[in-house]
Amino acid sequence: MKLTDFVVSEAIIPELNVTTKEEAIRTMVASLKNAGSISADDEEGIVSAILKREELGSTGIGNGVAVPHTKHSSVENLTAAVALSSDGVDFASLDGEDVYILFLLISPLDRPGDHLRGLENISRHLRNQNFCKFLRQSKNIEDIVELLNEADSNQLD
Repeated sequence: MKLTDFVVSEAIIPELNVTTKEEAIRTMVASLKNAGSISADDEEGIVSAILKREELGSTGIGNGVAVPHTKHSSVENLTAAVALSSDGVDFASLDGEDVYILFLLISPLDRPGDHLRGLENISRHLRNQNFCKFLRQSKNIEDIVELLNEADSNQLD
């Protein structure tokens, strides 16, 4: 499984201008709606499901990274958005630091294996310091897509 298999390039946000976790999640879900990956009717339900997941514990995993996620009946395949924040977002992260890189993942309800594989794939790349460094330096959607392709072909190790 590759990042480019489920990250919706039209939903990439190279400069996320929000200050709160909820604003970040709402903006990223809206980007998936605007890209045609989820319907407007499902937007609020997905936001609510992700926020409910956040109540269990922050998906701000440390090192300036967050991976908000949920399973939802409205998607048939793994679907993800990527956002970068140059100012940082307070995500109540495990290390207490702001978040600069966000991957939002939505998985089909009936495919928990895909959900875990998607999270593992994202997490593996986010543990790569070069990947995170280059991602934070990306200025536009094209740069980010190119970096995702490089990561998929293991050119960043």
